[in-house]
Amino acid sequence: MILSMTGFAAITREFTGGMLAMELRAVNHRYLDVQLRLPEELRIVDPALRERISAKASRGKIECRVSLNQVDSQVPTLELNRDYLQSLLDVAADIRTLAPDARGLSVGELMRWQGVLRSNELAPEVLQQLCVDCLAELLTDFNASRAREGEKLKQILLDRLDGMETIVREIKPRLPQILDGYMARLSHRLQDALGSVDDDRIKQEFALFAQKMDVDEELGRLGAHISEVRRILKAGGQAGKRLDFLMQELNREANTLGSKSVSTETTQASVELKVLIEQMREQIQNIE
Repeated sequence: MILSMTGFAAITREFTGGMLAMELRAVNHRYLDVQLRLPEELRIVDPALRERISAKASRGKIECRVSLNQVDSQVPTLELNRDYLQSLLDVAADIRTLAPDARGLSVGELMRWQGVLRSNELAPEVLQQLCVDCLAELLTDFNASRAREGEKLKQILLDRLDGMETIVREIKPRLPQILDGYMARLSHRLQDALGSVDDDRIKQEFALFAQKMDVDEELGRLGAHISEVRRILKAGGQAGKRLDFLMQELNREANTLGSKSVSTETTQASVELKVLIEQMREQIQNIE
């Protein structure tokens, strides 16, 4: 699967006393750059969030923004845990039976005893875990959006590859005819300019020139690079850097084809190839 570095996802979760909102935004970047915007209450989960984001993305500038909206109308309340308190009192009574001189627990001590009073406020550790769980769910939607965008980019690249193969397929059979025509015109010009010239010498020079102008090797490498791009797109994964390198190789062969051109047909073919390559290069900048 090809993933785009561009993506967006958002999620909201209600909790006792308020609401947690989280969103992920990503744009293309040479490396992975994670930026977190967290409220003070959730600073402690920064490393955990970074670790989970880094496990799901390898490149891109990713911003994770988390906000807490407290509900002012909801006043915190305390509730007595009667069953737990009774158990505590029973234990205290047993202790006084064994140790009659032991001092009993005061009301203040009982209220401070963990578990005796329950609050409707969410405990900090529970809120922190809620944030981490929300990110796990959010990353699923986030990567799904990147996958959808990646499929669109993949199709754009495949369409451009089809166009390049069409150009190569149409120009390759015409190369011998183009070169022969150019040599014939050049021979006539030499004859007109110099008059009598050694035919054998002209043939030798033309043979050397034809060898230098032969672009069959460049077209072969173009075809090999196009096949490799198709293979990478099919395999998926982290393909952006490899595809970017192949764009450089494709552009080099297209440039060589233009520099060896002896006709408007091969020149035009070179230009059209470079246009398609540049269009692909622009799209590849968004691929992870």
